[in-house]
Amino acid sequence: MRTITAAAVALLLLLAACSSTRTGVEPSTSVARAGSGTVVLGSLQTPDGRTRTYRVYVPSDLPTTPVPLLVALHGGTGWGAQFEINSGFDRLAQADSFVVVYPDGVGTGANESIGRTWNGGGCCGAASRNDVDDVGFVRMLLDRLEAQYAIDPSRVFAAGHSNGGILAYRLACELSDRIVAVGLQSGTMEIPSCRPAHAVSMLHIHGTADTNVPIDGGRGTDSIANVAFASPRTSISSFATAVGCGAGTTAVDAANHDLTVTNWSGCPTGVDVRFVAVTGAPHAWMGHTSSNPAATPAYQGLDSSVAIVTFLLQHPRPSAP
Repeated sequence: MRTITAAAVALLLLLAACSSTRTGVEPSTSVARAGSGTVVLGSLQTPDGRTRTYRVYVPSDLPTTPVPLLVALHGGTGWGAQFEINSGFDRLAQADSFVVVYPDGVGTGANESIGRTWNGGGCCGAASRNDVDDVGFVRMLLDRLEAQYAIDPSRVFAAGHSNGGILAYRLACELSDRIVAVGLQSGTMEIPSCRPAHAVSMLHIHGTADTNVPIDGGRGTDSIANVAFASPRTSISSFATAVGCGAGTTAVDAANHDLTVTNWSGCPTGVDVRFVAVTGAPHAWMGHTSSNPAATPAYQGLDSSVAIVTFLLQHPRPSAP
């Protein structure tokens, strides 16, 4: 199982301690990492007058042919650099030759950097209250990155945790012309309806002991969003119907009895929808060290980052007949 190093954990805790005062970053700043890739810090102006920030990990020795792009969405009150460390997606990008971008949500304070969230519809925080157009922001971000790097449009993916997973659902429903497949943990659908123009593959991982976004919906005892969440079980089923899948079949994973996996049949060619319920797992990103030292330790029997990247890379957009 892949885990983050002790040095990375220490850096993560330092970042967490500074999160309440973190400010935006300057555009076009890059930091080379010895023996690996490069982190590029950037910003763009959205039509609402905001300066939106993001960081890009570009692996070393990328092939000359177009490569996949992963949009990695942090959870509520997190930020891009925090999710970069917490998820370990950079190592997977280096190993599998794809570009990954970590955008920052919108929070409060003078530069809206405190308690960053995403507008996933009915949740969460300042982004939802202020009706921030995060779908439009992601579209603009894709335009920029596809102009700067050789990105394969048939392999543009999104991944998210918690509130980031809620936005991932919204992207799958409202940005399906660009987003090909999504993978998420601990999210749900918080928009009233989903009518994607193109069928999108989805992997949704959720712990049965999640007390932030309960697997059967409602207000979690540890949630700070003050939202009665839609049921994740119902959300994934509704999404499967929206993309044209048939009935779901559920079975316990033979290699790990904690995993109860539902796969939907009859989906469009090349499209899969899958829900993995993880017995006893809490809200923290599985297989990694939690961003919040006070949180219940993450479940270690499944690495969400590895599972999501594996699923996404197996689901490019099918070629037109």
